[in-house]
Amino acid sequence: MSAHWPPPPSFHPKPGSEEPLAVTPAPAGAAATSPPADAPPTPTAPAPEPAAPDQRPWWRRFLSLLVVGGVLLLKWGKPLLLLLPKLKILTTSATMLVSIVAYSFLWGWKFAAGFVLLLLVHEMGHVIQLRREGIEASAPMFIPFLGAAVMAKSLGEDATAEARVGLAGPILGTLGCLALLPLAFSDSGGGFWDALVFTGLFLNLFNLLPVVPLDGGRAMAALSPWMWFVGLFVMTVLTFAIPNPILILILLLAAFETYRRWKSRKAGGEEVASYYKVKPAHRLMILAVYLGLIVVCAGGMALTFVERDIPS
Repeated sequence: MSAHWPPPPSFHPKPGSEEPLAVTPAPAGAAATSPPADAPPTPTAPAPEPAAPDQRPWWRRFLSLLVVGGVLLLKWGKPLLLLLPKLKILTTSATMLVSIVAYSFLWGWKFAAGFVLLLLVHEMGHVIQLRREGIEASAPMFIPFLGAAVMAKSLGEDATAEARVGLAGPILGTLGCLALLPLAFSDSGGGFWDALVFTGLFLNLFNLLPVVPLDGGRAMAALSPWMWFVGLFVMTVLTFAIPNPILILILLLAAFETYRRWKSRKAGGEEVASYYKVKPAHRLMILAVYLGLIVVCAGGMALTFVERDIPS
């Protein structure tokens, strides 16, 4: 997921024409006469020097804003997250519409609508499983270019429940993508359905990276918390290889969450030990589902991959 902000169109006058950019009207009643020849020269104030433009690349300016936003998020994020579900204007349908409009600038409204609907299916997997665990969960709320979020007081009473909640999103999201495969194979949309299924499966596969707060990191809480550091390393390499504001934000959140959870785990205590105690049968089942999702998503992406001809 990436966001691109196209620069505003430059002003280009027609060849051979000199169209003024601004006109300053003269005050009413002013005379267009020349001053007397013997009149002393009128002193003029020196013209102010124009401010030097910001020469930094756009991504550095955006990164500066991102750091400031991250600091504010760490300080005020929790109260805002608790407040968001109570604001009627931020309903699921309203935030979905905002996201569709935002994504339509990149891909067109049809693809944007399909992508947001696949996001909804993914998030509903989390909602359904949370409610099955007896945890009250909000309806999904969408954030353009960042995905969607579900608010809940916890992810379950232990790491096994957390893994079930985390994997429920990719499970339902992958099934939603697979349901569109007949349309992709029929080629009725000229590659539209292939692209939509490919993007949806990629979204679910990306979320299986073994790093918190992604869904794969939730599964690692029951499988092997050490994998959080592997996932953090992969996210770091990916962010440096493909500089992207979204990846940078995920990396910052992942580093903070990994540090917080590992520190809490090292502190020990009976409650912490009980949380991470997983039965071997449950661990084996979670591993099978986790690896199965990776295989299905990767295989589906291979089936729907369409090579594009890029003009030289």
